[in-house]
Amino acid sequence: MSKVFTFLKGMAMGAADVVPGVSGGTVAFVTGIYDTLLESIRRINPSLITIIKQQGIKGAFNHINGKFLILLFSGILTSIFTFAQLITWMLETHPIPLWSFFFGLIIVSVIHMFKQVEQWQITRFISVAAGIFFAYGITVLHPVSMEPTQLNMMLAGSIAICAMILPGISGSFILLLLGMYGPILTAAKSFDIVTLALFASGCLIGLLSFSHLLSWLLRRYRDITLTFLTGLMIGTLNKIWPWKEVLTWRTNSSGAQVPLLEQNLSPFAFEQVTGNSPLMAAALTSALLGFAAVWALERFADKTA
Repeated sequence: MSKVFTFLKGMAMGAADVVPGVSGGTVAFVTGIYDTLLESIRRINPSLITIIKQQGIKGAFNHINGKFLILLFSGILTSIFTFAQLITWMLETHPIPLWSFFFGLIIVSVIHMFKQVEQWQITRFISVAAGIFFAYGITVLHPVSMEPTQLNMMLAGSIAICAMILPGISGSFILLLLGMYGPILTAAKSFDIVTLALFASGCLIGLLSFSHLLSWLLRRYRDITLTFLTGLMIGTLNKIWPWKEVLTWRTNSSGAQVPLLEQNLSPFAFEQVTGNSPLMAAALTSALLGFAAVWALERFADKTA
């Protein structure tokens, strides 16, 4: 059953990664696999060559927890290919209930992570504030326009993948800020192997290097790291707030107009400004479903601990 649960946790991470502004890293934390994921990735390093020589490929595979990684990433990819169209449709047709669901999920995830902090000291509160400030600053940045050069493709990949494994920060949103979201989607649709290979190389470099840093921080300074990561989640609530007014638009890879810059509104101001119903009942119900989803994910974590 543990293999099934690992696959399902991967699917939950993939579903979160599809939504701009939501990170699969949040789900990894709630389900209790964040440390295992970082440690498994951290073990993919040049020392594997020595292990292969001494223990063979099977020994190296076991060393990096290969079964766990394959099951998890299989779940992530399955979820992305399965739910991407559904979530995209929800974002276009029912954005308030969808954002409310993830808003509720993040709120209860913050509570879950605070429970893991062993000692509350002034440094922990400063760490939370620093995380909030950093993440909020990212959500209000104006997109830049990087040239899609080979170096920038690798750089974008390394930055985006780091964001994807951080709770609260969306890798797709980072690509949008860098002005590389469109070129990457275009490359994927046209099967531009060179561009995709450069982007994937950047992702691999960023993932392997950043996982070492995060793993080291969690081992040495766990409480401070946890509180900073929780602050990141709180700071990105600005991005996930359900009621927004679109200020400017952009054209996506399909030629459709999608929001670029938005400002948050209260539910009452939303109705006055946009003329649309704030759907309070649907928003509350969705937020409660987000709470329930985290409760279910915690049960998965308990069963596979």
